[in-house]
Amino acid sequence: MAVFALLACFSGAFAPDLAVRAATTERIVVNRYSGLAIEGFDPVAYFTESRPTQGLADFEVRESGAVWRFRNEGNRASFIAHPEVYGPQFGGYDPVDVGRGVTYAGNPRFWAIRDQRLYLFGREENRDAFAANPARYLKEATTRWPALEQGLAQ
Repeated sequence: MAVFALLACFSGAFAPDLAVRAATTERIVVNRYSGLAIEGFDPVAYFTESRPTQGLADFEVRESGAVWRFRNEGNRASFIAHPEVYGPQFGGYDPVDVGRGVTYAGNPRFWAIRDQRLYLFGREENRDAFAANPARYLKEATTRWPALEQGLAQ
């Protein structure tokens, strides 16, 4: 009985990681329970406020099968006009992992803007590696993304 209890505790410690991986089958990372893209953070606020900011249910839009939230109507309108600019690149998947041929959901709290594009990272270490050599990681991710994207549900 003690062995089963220990196994339950051990597997429970990794359950959040499994939930993230389970949600990484779509072309845009969404919370599988709420349907929210990037956990409800406002993608435009990364550019205008230079930080992750929670969006509000009053300012939502459905785009590419995901529900996006915004802090205000202006941010919502900017996103509607240019989702390719404000939406996270590679569908919100970590570009370092995409470059390795793996789709791993980015965390909206680990982010970078490079060449006026938003990138989300699954781990802080990946963000730091990307910041040290963005050209390398973007080249690798851009090369592998089309094949990975084809394997994801729309």
